[in-house]
Amino acid sequence: MPRSKAWFAAKRYGYGSSLPIAWQGWVLFVAFIVLFVAAAGGLQGVLRWVAMAGLLIGFFVIAALKTEGGWRWRWPRR
Repeated sequence: MPRSKAWFAAKRYGYGSSLPIAWQGWVLFVAFIVLFVAAAGGLQGVLRWVAMAGLLIGFFVIAALKTEGGWRWRWPRR
């Protein structure tokens, strides 16, 4: 089974992902923003915070799995 193409670029400095580099990454990013704003404005009470936390955790997990080289600390060597 061929390795899947990365959706996000790795950050040059620090830990995590940078901007999307594939259309799938952009779709995930836009869907996350739309759903997060909808949950923040359309839900009330504890349900709002649970939905927003779930969306955030889900986005981070997918981004970590689909980042070029994975999530790790990056710092240039001198």
